[in-house]
Amino acid sequence: MLDHGAAPPATEPPPLKAQGLATRLMRRKPVEQLVSEGGQGEGGTLRRSLSMWQLTMISIGATLGTGIFVVLGEATPLAGPAVAISFVIAGLTALFSALSYAELAGSIPVSGSSYSYSYATMGELVAWICGWCLVLEYGVSVAAVAVGWGEYLDELLAGTIGVTIPEAVAAPLGEGGFINLPALVVVLLAMVFLMGGAKESARVNTIMVVVKIVTLLLFIGIGFLGIKAGNYAPLAPLGVTGISAAAATLFFSYIGFDAASTAGEEARNPKRDLPRAIMLSLLIVTVLYCLVALVAVGAMPWENFEGTEAALAQIMKDVTGQSFWGVVLAAGAVVAIASVVFAVLYGQTRILFAMSRDGLVPKVFARVNPRTGAPRANTVIVSLFCGVLAAFVPLGELANATSIGTLFAFALVNVAVVILRHKRPEMNRTFRVMLFPLTPILGFGFCAYMMWSLPPATWMVFGGWMAAGLVFYFVYGLRRSRLASAEK
Repeated sequence: MLDHGAAPPATEPPPLKAQGLATRLMRRKPVEQLVSEGGQGEGGTLRRSLSMWQLTMISIGATLGTGIFVVLGEATPLAGPAVAISFVIAGLTALFSALSYAELAGSIPVSGSSYSYSYATMGELVAWICGWCLVLEYGVSVAAVAVGWGEYLDELLAGTIGVTIPEAVAAPLGEGGFINLPALVVVLLAMVFLMGGAKESARVNTIMVVVKIVTLLLFIGIGFLGIKAGNYAPLAPLGVTGISAAAATLFFSYIGFDAASTAGEEARNPKRDLPRAIMLSLLIVTVLYCLVALVAVGAMPWENFEGTEAALAQIMKDVTGQSFWGVVLAAGAVVAIASVVFAVLYGQTRILFAMSRDGLVPKVFARVNPRTGAPRANTVIVSLFCGVLAAFVPLGELANATSIGTLFAFALVNVAVVILRHKRPEMNRTFRVMLFPLTPILGFGFCAYMMWSLPPATWMVFGGWMAAGLVFYFVYGLRRSRLASAEK
């Protein structure tokens, strides 16, 4: 006899409760549940092995690199010598959001970063939108960074063995080639290292971060000798509009300071160390960016930056009159940009890990290898996706698309701080945003302004990306959400 009261087969998602759609979309995941599930995956758990120093290096590794080595060549023609001001504006935007990130990371120390913060404060639909933006921020920025890596690799090969990479395999479609093979290679190399586990990956990342900081300090020292005062005039040839446009592009340079928050379930003392790592990394990166930008535009006329993605190496050669220093800079840049690929790829896998654990994306992304404590399948899938983007999509489009996704996610983090302070004032917070609520309001406002400054084409790409994400959520995530299953 057919039992009409039997539960549906295990392979099918459970039916949703008979409640309004709006209620289901707004369901929030309790903070305590988020924290208690920390590290738990399919078949294994993430290991808590990262110190505050390693967390800081992850954030610096994810941030310091492409913005100054590559995107500087795109932003300087927009702002002229005032590009240093554009860096400051982009840095201030990042700072306000970093303060909000620091408070939430100390309160909700989990791998999902702003996705998890949104889930706890604004509900499942907003969390999904935020998570989808983070895929754009982390996953696509890996591809954008990898594209620039090939430029410096070519410079290094030319300066050492006199060989250049054929254009057909060194540039994507639309930029004179068929495939950016070096970009694909660096993503796959990062994948191999990440599959070894968080602790081993952190060691590799720290070495690479030290190398690139030393490289930039070397550039500042040598480039300073070539500064010509006349190169700073006129300061803003394209006016305030140019400065704003450059700042919106350069915000891409600050993407990654929040990477430490994605390591919340692998940190030894996340409540104490995550806020410190986020703020310290942003401080170090901002100071280095502004110093390098000031030296660069002082040593080379701003008009000469047009179309030059390896500008710093060129400046080193021009100032010294020797190709040796350009080769040294190119070698440092190769390591620096590789470390960004490495650290950002790490962040993306951990965000998808958290989303998978919540049932919003397939559970393969939460599968943990019991021997290494790393989500290996997740790492392979994400790396292949990013590698294909890096091989076939031009850098400029990738950078702008990444910026708008990041700004949207950052705006949500500022809102989440306000909501959590209102709803859970008694919660233990190891870091508190100063001048509350003014600071998160300013953070939200800066993000909105930066988004408004991006070109219409970027908004069209963003709109298409969000539409695809919403389709996926309503077809897949809404019914398979583990929070929905628990509410049966």
